[in-house]
Amino acid sequence: MSAITRTVRVLLPRVRFDPRALAVPVAILLLWEIAWQLRWFDVRLIPSPSGVARTAWASVFSEDFLAGLWGSLYRDCAGFVAGGALGIAGGVALGLNRHIAAAFNPTLNALKQISLFAWLPLISSWFGYDDGAKILFIALSTFYPVLVNTFEGVRAVSREHLEVARVFRFNKPQLVFRLLLPAAAPEILTGLQLGLVFAWLASIGAEFLLPNWGNGLGNIIIHGREALDVGLVIWGLLLVGIVGSLLNTLVRRAESRLLRWRSV
Repeated sequence: MSAITRTVRVLLPRVRFDPRALAVPVAILLLWEIAWQLRWFDVRLIPSPSGVARTAWASVFSEDFLAGLWGSLYRDCAGFVAGGALGIAGGVALGLNRHIAAAFNPTLNALKQISLFAWLPLISSWFGYDDGAKILFIALSTFYPVLVNTFEGVRAVSREHLEVARVFRFNKPQLVFRLLLPAAAPEILTGLQLGLVFAWLASIGAEFLLPNWGNGLGNIIIHGREALDVGLVIWGLLLVGIVGSLLNTLVRRAESRLLRWRSV
Protein backbone atom coordinates (compact mmCIF):
# COMPACT_ATOMS: atom_id res chain seq x y z
CA MET A 1 0.00 0.00 0.00
CA SER A 2 1.45 3.36 -0.99
CA ALA A 3 2.02 6.20 1.48
CA ILE A 4 -0.59 8.35 -0.29
CA THR A 5 -3.21 5.60 -0.03
CA ARG A 6 -2.50 5.10 3.67
CA THR A 7 -2.73 8.84 4.31
CA VAL A 8 -6.08 9.14 2.51
CA ARG A 9 -7.51 6.16 4.40
CA VAL A 10 -6.41 7.66 7.70
CA LEU A 11 -7.79 11.13 7.01
CA LEU A 12 -11.03 10.22 5.26
CA PRO A 13 -13.83 9.76 7.78
CA ARG A 14 -15.85 6.60 7.98
CA VAL A 15 -19.01 6.91 5.94
CA ARG A 16 -21.93 7.45 8.31
CA PHE A 17 -24.94 8.16 6.20
CA ASP A 18 -27.74 10.13 7.79
CA PRO A 19 -30.88 10.23 5.60
CA ARG A 20 -31.85 13.57 7.14
CA ALA A 21 -28.95 15.16 5.28
CA LEU A 22 -30.85 14.61 2.03
CA ALA A 23 -33.99 16.44 3.16
CA VAL A 24 -32.98 19.97 2.14
CA PRO A 25 -31.25 19.09 -1.18
CA VAL A 26 -34.18 16.88 -2.26
CA ALA A 27 -36.68 19.60 -1.29
CA ILE A 28 -34.74 22.18 -3.31
CA LEU A 29 -34.55 19.89 -6.35
CA LEU A 30 -38.27 19.10 -6.18
CA LEU A 31 -39.25 22.75 -5.86
CA TRP A 32 -36.88 23.64 -8.69
CA GLU A 33 -38.32 20.95 -10.96
CA ILE A 34 -41.91 21.94 -10.15
CA ALA A 35 -41.12 25.60 -10.80
CA TRP A 36 -39.49 24.68 -14.12
CA GLN A 37 -42.39 22.48 -15.22
CA LEU A 38 -44.95 25.16 -14.31
CA ARG A 39 -42.88 27.86 -16.05
CA TRP A 40 -42.61 30.08 -12.99
CA PHE A 41 -39.49 31.60 -14.58
CA ASP A 42 -37.99 31.91 -18.03
CA VAL A 43 -37.04 28.30 -18.83
CA ARG A 44 -35.01 29.49 -21.80
CA LEU A 45 -32.49 30.96 -19.36
CA ILE A 46 -32.71 28.68 -16.32
CA PRO A 47 -32.44 24.93 -17.00
CA SER A 48 -34.11 22.11 -15.13
CA PRO A 49 -32.18 19.97 -12.62
CA SER A 50 -31.81 17.26 -15.26
CA GLY A 51 -30.38 19.87 -17.65
CA VAL A 52 -27.77 20.88 -15.07
CA ALA A 53 -26.97 17.18 -14.53
CA ARG A 54 -26.32 16.75 -18.26
CA THR A 55 -24.11 19.82 -18.27
CA ALA A 56 -22.20 18.49 -15.25
CA TRP A 57 -21.70 15.11 -16.94
CA ALA A 58 -20.32 16.75 -20.07
CA SER A 59 -18.06 19.02 -18.00
CA VAL A 60 -16.58 16.22 -15.89
CA PHE A 61 -15.62 14.24 -18.97
CA SER A 62 -14.21 17.20 -20.87
CA GLU A 63 -10.48 17.21 -21.55
CA ASP A 64 -9.69 20.25 -19.38
CA PHE A 65 -11.71 19.30 -16.26
CA LEU A 66 -8.93 17.48 -14.40
CA ALA A 67 -6.43 20.19 -15.34
CA GLY A 68 -8.76 22.82 -13.91
CA LEU A 69 -9.33 20.82 -10.72
CA TRP A 70 -5.59 20.31 -10.28
CA GLY A 71 -4.86 23.97 -10.96
CA SER A 72 -7.26 25.19 -8.27
CA LEU A 73 -6.13 22.58 -5.72
CA TYR A 74 -2.44 23.26 -6.39
CA ARG A 75 -2.79 27.01 -5.84
CA ASP A 76 -5.03 26.50 -2.81
CA CYS A 77 -2.65 24.04 -1.12
CA ALA A 78 0.48 26.06 -1.94
CA GLY A 79 -1.01 29.27 -0.59
CA PHE A 80 -2.50 27.52 2.44
CA VAL A 81 0.80 25.87 3.40
CA ALA A 82 2.80 29.09 2.94
CA GLY A 83 0.30 31.29 4.77
CA GLY A 84 -0.28 28.72 7.52
CA ALA A 85 3.44 28.25 8.18
CA LEU A 86 4.05 32.00 8.35
CA GLY A 87 0.98 32.45 10.56
CA ILE A 88 2.13 29.81 13.04
CA ALA A 89 5.67 31.19 13.13
CA GLY A 90 4.41 34.74 13.57
CA GLY A 91 1.90 33.77 16.24
CA VAL A 92 4.54 31.91 18.25
CA ALA A 93 6.95 34.86 17.98
CA LEU A 94 4.29 37.33 19.12
CA GLY A 95 3.18 35.11 22.00
CA LEU A 96 6.72 34.29 23.11
CA ASN A 97 8.20 37.79 23.15
CA ARG A 98 6.25 40.75 24.49
CA HIS A 99 8.63 43.21 22.80
CA ILE A 100 7.90 41.71 19.37
CA ALA A 101 4.18 41.76 20.19
CA ALA A 102 4.34 45.43 21.23
CA ALA A 103 6.17 46.34 18.02
CA PHE A 104 4.03 44.39 15.54
CA ASN A 105 0.55 44.19 17.08
CA PRO A 106 -0.62 47.72 16.16
CA THR A 107 0.51 47.32 12.55
CA LEU A 108 -1.03 43.85 12.20
CA ASN A 109 -4.29 45.02 13.76
CA ALA A 110 -4.45 47.87 11.25
CA LEU A 111 -3.59 45.68 8.25
CA LYS A 112 -6.16 43.02 9.05
CA GLN A 113 -8.93 45.64 8.84
CA ILE A 114 -8.21 45.99 5.11
CA SER A 115 -10.42 43.83 2.92
CA LEU A 116 -8.38 41.03 1.41
CA PHE A 117 -9.66 41.76 -2.07
CA ALA A 118 -8.40 45.33 -1.72
CA TRP A 119 -4.86 43.93 -1.95
CA LEU A 120 -5.44 42.49 -5.42
CA PRO A 121 -4.64 45.67 -7.42
CA LEU A 122 -1.32 46.02 -5.58
CA ILE A 123 -0.49 42.32 -5.94
CA SER A 124 -1.29 42.34 -9.66
CA SER A 125 0.80 45.50 -10.16
CA TRP A 126 3.84 43.91 -8.57
CA PHE A 127 3.49 40.25 -9.53
CA GLY A 128 1.22 40.22 -12.57
CA TYR A 129 -1.62 37.75 -13.10
CA ASP A 130 0.14 34.38 -13.03
CA ASP A 131 0.03 31.63 -10.42
CA GLY A 132 2.60 33.36 -8.21
CA ALA A 133 0.29 36.33 -7.65
CA LYS A 134 -2.66 34.04 -6.93
CA ILE A 135 -0.69 31.94 -4.46
CA LEU A 136 0.49 35.10 -2.69
CA PHE A 137 -3.11 36.28 -2.37
CA ILE A 138 -4.21 32.89 -1.02
CA ALA A 139 -1.31 32.86 1.46
CA LEU A 140 -2.30 36.33 2.66
CA SER A 141 -5.89 35.12 3.13
CA THR A 142 -4.66 32.20 5.24
CA PHE A 143 -2.09 34.14 7.24
CA TYR A 144 -4.30 36.29 9.46
CA PRO A 145 -6.68 33.69 10.96
CA VAL A 146 -3.76 31.33 11.64
CA LEU A 147 -1.65 34.12 13.15
CA VAL A 148 -4.41 35.35 15.47
CA ASN A 149 -5.40 31.89 16.71
CA THR A 150 -1.78 30.82 17.23
CA PHE A 151 -1.03 33.99 19.16
CA GLU A 152 -4.08 33.50 21.38
CA GLY A 153 -3.20 29.86 21.95
CA VAL A 154 0.41 30.58 22.92
CA ARG A 155 -0.63 33.45 25.16
CA ALA A 156 -3.10 31.16 26.95
CA VAL A 157 -0.39 28.71 28.07
CA SER A 158 -0.49 28.68 31.87
CA ARG A 159 2.27 30.10 34.04
CA GLU A 160 2.57 26.74 35.78
CA HIS A 161 3.58 25.05 32.54
CA LEU A 162 6.08 27.80 31.79
CA GLU A 163 7.59 27.43 35.28
CA VAL A 164 8.00 23.70 34.74
CA ALA A 165 9.81 24.44 31.47
CA ARG A 166 12.15 26.81 33.30
CA VAL A 167 12.83 24.21 35.99
CA PHE A 168 13.82 21.69 33.31
CA ARG A 169 15.89 24.41 31.61
CA PHE A 170 14.18 24.15 28.22
CA ASN A 171 15.99 26.06 25.53
CA LYS A 172 13.94 28.04 22.98
CA PRO A 173 13.42 25.16 20.49
CA GLN A 174 12.38 22.81 23.31
CA LEU A 175 10.05 25.45 24.74
CA VAL A 176 8.40 25.92 21.37
CA PHE A 177 8.12 22.31 20.21
CA ARG A 178 7.61 20.53 23.52
CA LEU A 179 5.38 23.00 25.31
CA LEU A 180 3.94 25.91 23.34
CA LEU A 181 2.90 24.16 20.13
CA PRO A 182 1.30 21.13 21.86
CA ALA A 183 -0.48 23.35 24.40
CA ALA A 184 -1.74 25.74 21.72
CA ALA A 185 -2.60 22.95 19.25
CA PRO A 186 -6.43 23.30 19.53
CA GLU A 187 -6.30 27.02 18.79
CA ILE A 188 -3.74 26.54 16.01
CA LEU A 189 -5.85 23.86 14.34
CA THR A 190 -8.93 26.07 14.62
CA GLY A 191 -6.97 28.82 12.89
CA LEU A 192 -5.84 26.39 10.18
CA GLN A 193 -9.42 25.28 9.62
CA LEU A 194 -10.52 28.90 9.22
CA GLY A 195 -7.48 29.56 7.05
CA LEU A 196 -8.43 26.71 4.74
CA VAL A 197 -11.92 28.18 4.28
CA PHE A 198 -10.47 31.60 3.46
CA ALA A 199 -7.83 30.00 1.21
CA TRP A 200 -10.47 28.21 -0.88
CA LEU A 201 -12.56 31.37 -1.16
CA ALA A 202 -9.44 33.27 -2.20
CA SER A 203 -8.52 30.55 -4.73
CA ILE A 204 -11.80 30.94 -6.59
CA GLY A 205 -11.84 34.73 -6.12
CA ALA A 206 -8.33 35.03 -7.57
CA GLU A 207 -9.40 33.09 -10.67
CA PHE A 208 -12.13 35.67 -11.22
CA LEU A 209 -10.16 38.80 -10.38
CA LEU A 210 -6.71 37.79 -11.64
CA PRO A 211 -7.69 36.04 -14.87
CA ASN A 212 -4.96 34.84 -17.18
CA TRP A 213 -6.92 32.06 -18.87
CA GLY A 214 -5.05 29.42 -16.89
CA ASN A 215 -6.56 26.28 -15.42
CA GLY A 216 -9.02 26.45 -12.56
CA LEU A 217 -12.52 25.53 -11.45
CA GLY A 218 -13.46 29.20 -11.50
CA ASN A 219 -13.13 29.10 -15.27
CA ILE A 220 -16.21 26.89 -15.45
CA ILE A 221 -18.28 29.71 -13.97
CA ILE A 222 -16.50 32.31 -16.11
CA HIS A 223 -17.16 30.34 -19.31
CA GLY A 224 -20.79 29.80 -18.31
CA ARG A 225 -21.25 33.52 -17.71
CA GLU A 226 -19.69 34.47 -21.02
CA ALA A 227 -21.77 31.91 -22.90
CA LEU A 228 -24.94 32.85 -20.97
CA ASP A 229 -25.10 29.19 -19.96
CA VAL A 230 -26.82 29.29 -16.56
CA GLY A 231 -26.60 25.52 -16.24
CA LEU A 232 -22.81 25.68 -16.47
CA VAL A 233 -22.71 28.49 -13.91
CA ILE A 234 -24.86 26.48 -11.49
CA TRP A 235 -22.67 23.41 -11.98
CA GLY A 236 -19.54 25.48 -11.35
CA LEU A 237 -20.98 26.83 -8.11
CA LEU A 238 -21.97 23.35 -6.95
CA LEU A 239 -18.54 21.99 -7.80
CA VAL A 240 -16.75 24.73 -5.88
CA GLY A 241 -18.95 24.01 -2.85
CA ILE A 242 -18.39 20.26 -3.05
CA VAL A 243 -14.61 20.51 -3.31
CA GLY A 244 -14.48 23.07 -0.49
CA SER A 245 -16.59 20.82 1.74
CA LEU A 246 -14.32 17.84 1.07
CA LEU A 247 -11.23 19.87 1.95
CA ASN A 248 -12.86 21.04 5.17
CA THR A 249 -13.82 17.46 6.03
CA LEU A 250 -10.22 16.32 5.60
CA VAL A 251 -8.94 19.08 7.88
CA ARG A 252 -11.53 18.32 10.58
CA ARG A 253 -10.62 14.63 10.38
CA ALA A 254 -6.93 15.45 10.71
CA GLU A 255 -7.70 17.74 13.66
CA SER A 256 -9.62 15.01 15.50
CA ARG A 257 -6.74 12.57 15.05
CA LEU A 258 -4.04 15.05 16.04
CA LEU A 259 -5.94 16.04 19.21
CA ARG A 260 -6.90 12.49 20.14
CA TRP A 261 -4.25 12.52 22.89
CA ARG A 262 -6.21 15.19 24.80
CA SER A 263 -9.02 12.73 25.54
CA VAL A 264 -6.68 10.05 26.86
